Amino acid sequence: MRKSKFTEEQIAFEEVAPADELYAEGLETLEGRSILGIYTYVNYGKAIEAFQSIIDNYPYSDYAVEAELQIADSYFADAKYEEALSYYRDFGELHPQHGKVSYTVYRSALCHERQVGATNRDQTATRQAVAALDRLITGYPTSEHAKEGEALWRDLQIRLAENVEGIADFYRGREEYEAAAERYRSLLNEFPGFGLDARVLFKLGGCYESLNRVDEADRIFRTIVAHYGDTRWAFEARGRIASNLE
Repeated sequence: MRKSKFTEEQIAFEEVAPADELYAEGLETLEGRSILGIYTYVNYGKAIEAFQSIIDNYPYSDYAVEAELQIADSYFADAKYEEALSYYRDFGELHPQHGKVSYTVYRSALCHERQVGATNRDQTATRQAVAALDRLITGYPTSEHAKEGEALWRDLQIRLAENVEGIADFYRGREEYEAAAERYRSLLNEFPGFGLDARVLFKLGGCYESLNRVDEADRIFRTIVAHYGDTRWAFEARGRIASNLE
């Protein structure tokens, strides 16, 4: 006798393992299996399926919330950063009061950071990472991830500054000194205090010299000597000052 559709749905539902078993299955899968004792293979897709099954079948279970994080972390570990980013963002929107929100904000920043290219390439991902870290540092200053976030924020700011410096250097190399000077000035205004000031000021002074703006160049060189006297740029600046007096 043929079963009714309703009975088939009941049986299908009953065949789903309990949430705790699915969660344990997902965690076990993430442990991976050793290959030749030198490489551990992890089937992230299978782990994600187990965690997703919890969300689909037990949406109000505590395991469902944890499964969301495990899926995000699985995608991250598998270097699928856009997918991970989507889950981290969703977690914060769905559970804004959860204690792991600061973790998801930090991980969102890492998703962007892992997609950052060379300093002479487009830095959109770097800016997105910085924006996420700004949210972490200002929104969750006491978070266990805030200190790591601050260190990464500084590294990324230096990367952005070096990107601007590279563009300025490009123009200077083409003897387009006004365009170069404009970018050196913007760098000094936007990224002060990251250890690049003396070098950038010296390059800016050189641009002004090439533009026959000797007085402005001299003021910059004297600023370098006054404030960065223990650097090689101060030594170079002293030579430029003496040369301009001749």
